[in-house]
Amino acid sequence: RYTREAGVRNLERNLAALARAAAVKVAEQDSALRLGKEIQPITTTLLDSRLADGGEVEMEVIPMGQDISNTYENPSPMIVDEAMLEKVLGPPRFDDSEAADRVASPGVSVGLVWTSFGGEVQFVEATAMVGKGDLHLTGQLGDVIKESAQLALTWVRARAADLNLSPTSDINLLESRDIHIHFPAGAVPKDGPSAGVTLVTSLVSLFSHRKVRADTAMTGEMTLRGLVLPVGGVKDKVLAAHRYGIKRVILPERNMKDLAEVPAPILSGLEILLVKRIEEVLDHAFEGGCPLRPHSKL
Repeated sequence: RYTREAGVRNLERNLAALARAAAVKVAEQDSALRLGKEIQPITTTLLDSRLADGGEVEMEVIPMGQDISNTYENPSPMIVDEAMLEKVLGPPRFDDSEAADRVASPGVSVGLVWTSFGGEVQFVEATAMVGKGDLHLTGQLGDVIKESAQLALTWVRARAADLNLSPTSDINLLESRDIHIHFPAGAVPKDGPSAGVTLVTSLVSLFSHRKVRADTAMTGEMTLRGLVLPVGGVKDKVLAAHRYGIKRVILPERNMKDLAEVPAPILSGLEILLVKRIEEVLDHAFEGGCPLRPHSKL
C-alpha cells in the first residue's frame, strides 16, 4: 500500500524510514538509561542524608523479581504493524479498492501495460456525447495506440448487431454522437498495440451500458477479424496485476509459455484466462458473460 514500483528504490526509502524510527526509539531508551544512572547516586546521597537527620522517608515497594535495570538495559523490540507504518510513513498511498471505484460506471475497463519501469495497470475510459461521429483520443498517445483505438471502434461498429448493441446491422452506432477515449495519467506517454482488447471492452461496455468486472484486467493485441495476438512483457504485467489486487487476468493464449517466468506464489493467487478471440475476452470481462445472438459468428 506504500510502493508499487517495478524496482526497489521507494521500497528501500520506506524501509530506511522505518529503520530510522527504530534508531530513534533505541536512542531515546539509551538516554533514559544514562539519566537513570546519573540520578541513582544523587538519590542514594539524599537518602543517607535524610536518614542521618532522623527524617521520615517515603518508600516504594518493588515486587520481588522485578529488575529495574532491565527496563533500560534490554530495550523492547520495535513491532512494525499497520499502525506503526501509518505513524512513520503516513497514510497509505495506494488503495486496493481503487479499481472497484474507477470501474463503477460503464465505459471503463482495466488494462495491463509495460513501461521502462515494469508492468503497470492502465485504465481505459470511454464516453459518448452529441456530435458527428468523430473519435477523440487523449492521454498522450502514440500512433500505434491511436490505430488500435480506431481498429477497436471499427470492429465494434461492424459487430454491433451480433453484440446486441443495435437491433439491426444497418444502424450506425455513431449516429449524431462522438466517442471520446481517454487513458488516465496524461503526463505519461503511451504507445503499443497491447491495449486493443481493453479498448474493445470499454466500447462494448459503453454501448451496452454494462459495467466491466473490477477484479479483471487484460492485455492483448487484436486484429480486424477479432483474433487476439500475443504481446510482450507478460511477466511484468502479471506482477502489476498482483500488486494492484487484481484477481483475474485475461491473456492471449499464445502467451501461455511466458507464464513460466512468473513466480508460482504469484500465479497461485490469480485466475489466468487464456483467449484466442475477442468475444472470449468479452465473455470473461462482464459479470454473467457477454450475450451474443444465436446466429452470431464473430
